[in-house]
Amino acid sequence: MRKEHRPYFVKRAILNFQKLYTKYFIKPQLDALGPGFTFVHPWNIKIFGAPITIGSHANILTTSDNKVRLTVWPEKKGMGKIAIGNACLICPGVRISSAAEIVIADSCMMASNTFITDADWHGSYDRVRTFGCPEPVYIRENAWLGDGAIVCKGVTIGENSIVGAGSVVVRDIPPNVIAAGNPARVVRELDPAEPIVTRASWYAETADMEGEIDRVDRENLAGNSLLYWLKTLVAPGSRD
Repeated sequence: MRKEHRPYFVKRAILNFQKLYTKYFIKPQLDALGPGFTFVHPWNIKIFGAPITIGSHANILTTSDNKVRLTVWPEKKGMGKIAIGNACLICPGVRISSAAEIVIADSCMMASNTFITDADWHGSYDRVRTFGCPEPVYIRENAWLGDGAIVCKGVTIGENSIVGAGSVVVRDIPPNVIAAGNPARVVRELDPAEPIVTRASWYAETADMEGEIDRVDRENLAGNSLLYWLKTLVAPGSRD
């Protein structure tokens, strides 16, 4: 569609249903979920294992053909953990799989089809009974992983750093850089003179973020009618 045709009350009803679904079907599968979450199509979030924690103001986006998967499958008892901080963005197709420990700090962004793992899941020689020597992964505050990036075991990605689309990270990435390639290497440093605005600071600066978004929706959808929206679902026109 070229534009949003849903009436305001329809969009609000869908958002409320998604929140209820998250509360009753997703939250019980987690060890912790902070307030202020926005999960789009949460029925496409697939969770296995524990512990998995997600901080406040999490934003998880999914589509029917690009599910988000969070998996803890420990090599030994007491191992395996996924901890996601506050104000993180997880886009469709993201997979996070832990046998040891994966810690993602506040304000991190994971673009579509990012894969983060702390294990090889099979050994080079024993491909049946071993997890391939898992090693923890740490992604520091405000890191940004580009579309299709792969983060492998034992890696730390520094604060504010960006990993380019399609990159494969097998070694530590320092803070405040852009890394790209296979294997990922530093290609540029971020300008220290440029201020960095994090997702967490965005939420902190706007006391009533939900109220502001709701106000914008009311204005943008004010002229939409239920009948015309239904018409676009069954017989969309060239201008719809």
